[in-house]
Amino acid sequence: MAFLSSYWADFIERFDGPLHLRLFVQPLMAILFAVRDGWRDAREGRGAYLWSLDTDSNERRYLLESGWKGIAKVFILAFALDVAYQFMEWHGLKPLQALLTATILAVIPYALLRGPINRLVRISRTRKRIGLAGS
Repeated sequence: MAFLSSYWADFIERFDGPLHLRLFVQPLMAILFAVRDGWRDAREGRGAYLWSLDTDSNERRYLLESGWKGIAKVFILAFALDVAYQFMEWHGLKPLQALLTATILAVIPYALLRGPINRLVRISRTRKRIGLAGS
């Protein structure tokens, strides 16, 4: 528990330190990739990302691979920038904090938004089809 409390204090400090813009840009990049991949999932008729990952064992491997492929660059960049921040600010490295920060900045926004984007695109397409059929 001490790790988490010290982590959150250190995480909040990152907003005032060098490279603080990354705390906004990296989640934005993850969101853009989630939109891209959610759109593709809708086009391919796949279910919501996290739901399918949890419930569809046949799709799980594909979803994990496509999810990692979609977010790997952002995750690695988030990790590398946090390592740079740690050396600049603390003159040392806390690798677990760097991993957790990269996960918070990249993986969580991506995973949480890919499924809802898929649903929104599918709903929008269904409404367009119904609207065109009713005309």
